[in-house]
Amino acid sequence: MCRFVTLRFPFCALLGVFLALSSAKAGEQVDVALVLAVDVSRSMSPEELLIQRKGYAVAVSSPDVVRAIELGAYGRIAMMMFEWANDGHAREIVEWSVIENQADALGFAEKILADSTYGQRRTSISGAIRHAASLLREATYSADRRVIDISGDGPNNQGTPVTLARDAAVESGLVINGLPLMTKGGVGFQFNIPDLDEYYRRCVIGGPASFVIPVNDWAQFPEAVRRKLILEIGGLMPPEVPKIIPAQITFGEPYDCLVGERIWRQMREQYFWDQ
Repeated sequence: MCRFVTLRFPFCALLGVFLALSSAKAGEQVDVALVLAVDVSRSMSPEELLIQRKGYAVAVSSPDVVRAIELGAYGRIAMMMFEWANDGHAREIVEWSVIENQADALGFAEKILADSTYGQRRTSISGAIRHAASLLREATYSADRRVIDISGDGPNNQGTPVTLARDAAVESGLVINGLPLMTKGGVGFQFNIPDLDEYYRRCVIGGPASFVIPVNDWAQFPEAVRRKLILEIGGLMPPEVPKIIPAQITFGEPYDCLVGERIWRQMREQYFWDQ
């Protein structure tokens, strides 16, 4: 029997509303909520952008990735993809989707291939991290882990310093993994740096078991993404990658996490142009 409170609303009705809201907030239980943040800055050529898109599709639909999902505690993950470039460019490619079998993975891959990519100016990794973090905050899934999977071929050169965005995301409980693209091409290749893998390790990634998998050649890309997804789904870190300590707290030499901004200023001063 329902009893009534002072405002004459049935207590059981209030309890029902509360439980419904709690259930909606909790959402579907998944092993990991994963955001794929994909760089589409002009430092990559149109051909490279197409290779990147196809590589993600092949990796996501890999039977090995699906097997890793099925071996999870809940046997399902939530994943979405967006493209990023400058601080104001973040375009959704695939909406949040639950993947628990091969058909789900193939459907996600088909959506990746159904869209087209157009290169954009500038590189704001910090903007990509902030956008990915907001997507994870708003996601309704109940996830054991929330991970940002960010790929890119150059350092941050626009927006807030990347370490500020990284540290804020890590402090909120997120993990950031990196896929630095050590390739050359596109009209903005002069803004790239030779040690991008170290830049990602020291300045971009963070959180428990975070890691970097560099890509030195585009032929390696699908396999690198596949391996990265398997590790992220399982919450693992490659054994050969040393422990990552956020915010440049390290016993090694300090690293310039503002190198991208510095290169951009030097190029502007020299050529007076804005790509």
